[in-house]
Parts: sequence; C-alpha cells; structure tokens
Amino acid sequence: MAEEKTAPKPSSSSSAEKRARSNLRRRSRNQAIRSRIRTGLNHFSELLVGQPAAAREAGFRVISWLDRAAKANVLHRNAARRRKAGILDKLRAPAVK
Repeated sequence: MAEEKTAPKPSSSSSAEKRARSNLRRRSRNQAIRSRIRTGLNHFSELLVGQPAAAREAGFRVISWLDRAAKANVLHRNAARRRKAGILDKLRAPAVK
C-alpha cells in the first residue's frame, strides 16, 4: 500500500517544527479513524448477507463513526453523507433471495 512517512527534515523555525510534529500526530489519528470506518463497512457488508439484525446494528455503528469523522474534519461532510446514504439504502432494500 502506501509507504510509511518518516519524520520531516529539520525545519528552520520552532513554529515549523511544532507544526510538523502536530501534522504527524493528526495524520496518525486520521488514518486510524479512516481504517476503523473501512473495517466497519466491510463487516457490515458481510453481515448484510446472512444476519440482517446484526447488519442493522453494525450499520448504525458505522454511521455514528462517519458522523464523528465528518465533525472532526477527517472526512468531508458530503462524503460522510454519501456513505451514510449507501448504508441506509442497503438496510432498506428487501432481502435478495
């Protein structure tokens, strides 16, 4: 996948050094949030096939994660809304036989 980013080269000012440190912390937090959402979506899709009640619970859990990610500016709010709409469409669809 993507290569792990290393610490940035030394900066010329203390504010730039602080900014680089905070960017590393934020990137790590954002990656964890996005990863949790992707994992939750995959789990939801697997449950949708055989366990609709569990899929419903998992879907609402992922929707909550999407809302929090949008609130924290990890995801754009429209991207979160689009993903939430997809989850709700799948939950509302009649079971395929």
